[in-house]
Amino acid sequence: MAALLGVLAAAWLLPRDFVLPPAHPDWRSLGDIAQHIIAQRSFLAEPWGWPPLVARRLGEGGTNIALADGIPLFALLLKGFRSLWPPGFHGIGLWHAVVMVLQPLAAVFALRCAGESRLLPALGLALAALSMPAWLARHGHAALMGHFLLLLALGLSLSAVRRPSVSVWTWAVVLAVAALLVHPYLAAMVLAVLGAAPLTLLLRPDRRWLAAAVGAAVAAGAVGLALALLGYLGATGEGGYGNYALNLLSPVWPARSFFFPGITREIDATGFGGWEGYAWLGLGLIAALALVLVGRLAAVLVVVRRHAGLAVVLLGLTALAITHRVGLGEHVVLDLGPPPGFLEQFRASGRFFWPVLYGLLIGSFALVARTFRSGPVLVLLFGLIQVIDAAPNRAALADWASRRAPWTVEADVLRPLIADAERVTILPSWPCIPPEGHATRERVQELLLLVSEFVKPTNTMQLARWPEPPLCRDAETAAVPPVPGELRLILPEARALLGGARGCREVGALLVCRGG
Repeated sequence: MAALLGVLAAAWLLPRDFVLPPAHPDWRSLGDIAQHIIAQRSFLAEPWGWPPLVARRLGEGGTNIALADGIPLFALLLKGFRSLWPPGFHGIGLWHAVVMVLQPLAAVFALRCAGESRLLPALGLALAALSMPAWLARHGHAALMGHFLLLLALGLSLSAVRRPSVSVWTWAVVLAVAALLVHPYLAAMVLAVLGAAPLTLLLRPDRRWLAAAVGAAVAAGAVGLALALLGYLGATGEGGYGNYALNLLSPVWPARSFFFPGITREIDATGFGGWEGYAWLGLGLIAALALVLVGRLAAVLVVVRRHAGLAVVLLGLTALAITHRVGLGEHVVLDLGPPPGFLEQFRASGRFFWPVLYGLLIGSFALVARTFRSGPVLVLLFGLIQVIDAAPNRAALADWASRRAPWTVEADVLRPLIADAERVTILPSWPCIPPEGHATRERVQELLLLVSEFVKPTNTMQLARWPEPPLCRDAETAAVPPVPGELRLILPEARALLGGARGCREVGALLVCRGG
């Protein structure tokens, strides 16, 4: 039934041509999803090779799709069946449908691992999991919608405490590596939650903590090995730990809640918008928490004491999400100075509150179901309240998935030229765009998206993290005429590099040059 709820949600919210996109649409995707599409298309067209995640025709020297958020786990699965897919296929829309099915399934799994397996609590939790605001709001970043991994980690962590076994820790290792292959942030959260199991057993105390610690260490080691083998190590982002933090009011700030229609924006104290720290619990979850804290406080304390390791880990993740610059409302109320350098890798620190959201959800719903006479019915009611509360976030997701932005370039003219070319050079390249060049970045991304329909070798790519500091070499590129088979697409911002270029023609705002 949880799976059916997920299928219905996907069918309701996601248009068919979003889930199964046409090869040459008369519309384009915008923002992060365009980056993901470009990466996956190029990867799926590549022959198998080593390193296994590199799309060799994308950017100079190739691109590791993990650094372009191409969801390697799903891309590898799709590549295994690539003979079934039409030219230009990508699975980014399909991934959104898959996670909508897996989200309620993983929630029910976690609830069963907490000892509750009755029908009504499971349905209430499945509805609530499909209506978590922080999950629905991630629709612009496909990989980060993989919250089912966090729910599976909570379930396995609880299982490793209740009934530890080799099979539980084997699945934990598989889950940790799978999370890495979806997104490194999710892998870090999964490892933290899995590490709560040996800590809980140690604090009880229970002699089995050492075996659990070995299991957690193997999971961490497997992720470290995968990082090294698959080309993750050495890549760096822009830094900025503390800018995209969790505000202390974020969990109770009802942005985009059906019941509080006047509050439409996230609360923020850092000046960076508060988007990554968006953590509204949802009114259904808040009602469940209020009920157990007021009516069953003693039971809450017992659960916290019995799962002290998990409580410590969730508190630690909360502190990591809040960062050294503590925001309360619109003000920074505490600044502890520069953070340790390694934390700069976690620029979007507010995300680390996600496991806490799901820990509160599983814990409160399980306690309501167990400790109140009408608990199962109450859990179903809270799930329905959560569904109603999330209506604005669902509407935003559906609107985004249905958006059909027109091409700003002459796509119908450019497609035959790209199809005939052996390689495509885009000027300016990504490293040459200044920080304030937002419009230029969007146009370059649009050209890369168009080229990705034919998977031609290109000179540039947009990355979330760079294995080496990117260098601007456009002047050197423009100084050499295009070689036979090369197609150059030159935006107005780069025309000054060419001087009196020959063999070029205007195609809309672009200057198009062909070699040969």
